[in-house]
Amino acid sequence: MMLGVPLLIACVPGILVILLSWWFRKLNLSLFVRLLPGILTVITSIILFYIGFVYIRGFVGAGYGILAFFLLPFAVVASIIARKNKGVQS
Repeated sequence: MMLGVPLLIACVPGILVILLSWWFRKLNLSLFVRLLPGILTVITSIILFYIGFVYIRGFVGAGYGILAFFLLPFAVVASIIARKNKGVQS
């Protein structure tokens, strides 16, 4: 329960971040705009970890830390999708 709930909660914004990054790549926007969802997810993860560690503490704070940990892989995948070239099309 302690790991499952933060994982499931992280899946919703994580999938949205990945889809947004993929959509920005399909629109051929600049690299900064394509990387923005991943960057904002990393910043959100750092803030969640800080809030859980400093302000909340205890088991609920650990839940925030686990949520922050599960958001990081989604940010990495979104950054990889954003950096991937679309390829040369004739």
